[in-house]
Amino acid sequence: MHINAGDTAWMLTSTALVMFMMPGLALFYGGLVGAKNVIMTMVQSFVAIGVVSLLWVIIGYSLAFGKDHGGVIGSLSNVLLHNVGGAPNSFAPTIPALVYMAFQMKFAVITPALIAGAFCERMRFRGYLVFIGLWSLLVYSPFAHAEWGGGFLGTGGLHAIDFAGGSVVHELAGAAALATGLYLKRSHQLDRPHNVPLVLLGAGILWFGWFGFNAGSATSAGTVAAYALVNTQLGACTAMIVWMAVEWRHRGKPSGIGVAAGAVAGLAAITPASGYVPPWAAIIIGAAAGLLCYAAIHLKDILRYDDSLDVVGVHMVGGAIGVVLTGVFASLAVNAAGEAGGLTQFGRQLALAAIAIAYPFVVTWVILWVIDHTVGLRVTPGEEQTGLDLSEYDEVGYTSLEPVNGTDVVGNLVAAGSPPAETD
Repeated sequence: MHINAGDTAWMLTSTALVMFMMPGLALFYGGLVGAKNVIMTMVQSFVAIGVVSLLWVIIGYSLAFGKDHGGVIGSLSNVLLHNVGGAPNSFAPTIPALVYMAFQMKFAVITPALIAGAFCERMRFRGYLVFIGLWSLLVYSPFAHAEWGGGFLGTGGLHAIDFAGGSVVHELAGAAALATGLYLKRSHQLDRPHNVPLVLLGAGILWFGWFGFNAGSATSAGTVAAYALVNTQLGACTAMIVWMAVEWRHRGKPSGIGVAAGAVAGLAAITPASGYVPPWAAIIIGAAAGLLCYAAIHLKDILRYDDSLDVVGVHMVGGAIGVVLTGVFASLAVNAAGEAGGLTQFGRQLALAAIAIAYPFVVTWVILWVIDHTVGLRVTPGEEQTGLDLSEYDEVGYTSLEPVNGTDVVGNLVAAGSPPAETD
């Protein structure tokens, strides 16, 4: 194992690209909520960077990528980055282990931040801080080890493949969102998205950063990274167009939010397959995501679960689609270190997709119950009605009190010409 300067430069760039996804997520989620919750929603993304990054360095990385114990967890050999420095490791043999740790840190950061889209207007900030910390250590790190760190789901047993996190990131976050949506029921009707331009800008930043997310998962600047980058673009583009077409047919009109959501669904779906499949397969995976994720977000009213920003339909369903179809289209001609698609691999991928929903759902429910009965989890109905920007931070996102396009400062719909709603 020796350090390659080109690979290292690419991985440093990819690490920065994935980090840039966090403000993109903040803008994406911030625009989707009512104006009275924009600060709370955006802060949830930003504070996840601080909390999870520190936990990752202290113990999370060791639990995920330390020496295997029973196929389910890493050892404590890398606590506080002990033995993690300038030399490469077996996970990325041409870059410093410290760079690999930093790259994986950004995955650990964004995954719990994604969950916030399901409860962004209902959870107390102190409860959120405890939640993302516990979830990172009890859900993300063990599952990352089981799939990527030599555990029982990946090379250490099942041989299910996930190039960049369809299961480890998107299914985990989506299943956790389903648990929180069922646990934290809404007390009032969800406000309409208050700023569609923010949503589109956030989606664009996420799309840009996703090239580092997927192509960086090759851990080298070579052919596999090139496939991952091209497949990422094709999956996102196809899903966006298919989602738009289906919505146009279903609603009679397309929408800016639909365009953004379709692209993100395609990105989630192509993530596990990006470094394993040929480009034509990426188009099929993107089309499946555009169609099925659109259908999934309309099931929540039938199935009666609450998911404010459709994390379940976009990320859990999108990630599962990609994980399963990877078992169909994976090609050794694209990545000799992967597995060949076929009936056997399809079965392995089904098992991975199922475990990536069941495990986080159960553990998330336990975490929510513990926090609810200790530090407190849910805001009161009155605080939910007022908005968490005021109740949790005593701030407002916008200082103008004049209604804009029928919406007042706190995101409540008002009749044209009527005075804006008063805030406490």
